[in-house]
Amino acid sequence: MITRRVAIFALSAAFYPILPALPASDPDLLAALDTDHDGTVSLDEAKKAAEIMFDNVDRDHDGTLTARELRGRLSAREFTAADTDKDGTLSKDEYLAVVQRRFKAADTDNDGTLTRRELGSKAGRQLLLLLR
Repeated sequence: MITRRVAIFALSAAFYPILPALPASDPDLLAALDTDHDGTVSLDEAKKAAEIMFDNVDRDHDGTLTARELRGRLSAREFTAADTDKDGTLSKDEYLAVVQRRFKAADTDNDGTLTRRELGSKAGRQLLLLLR
């Protein structure tokens, strides 16, 4: 007998996005995120992009995102972990906390900025899913 947990895991694995090879190699992408034009993306720049994306994805304009609105950006497990108040939605603050965690995972040299190489890493591509 398949338990509910196994069924949910299997479904979430089936719908988890396949990441493109190197989306950060597009110079327009880095330029769009790098608002101070220093050749890197800071956490503040990433959060600004995430706020814009949040507002665009929030189709019902209720100030929260559902798992459906975030389809392809977060797995079911990540969504549940990010939903700290357990209301079934992510507030902008909860969403930005996920962005911050993914940013730190991509920042392999811990200098507080992401280079084109870091954005092209697996962790960087995971972050990019939340920014566009």
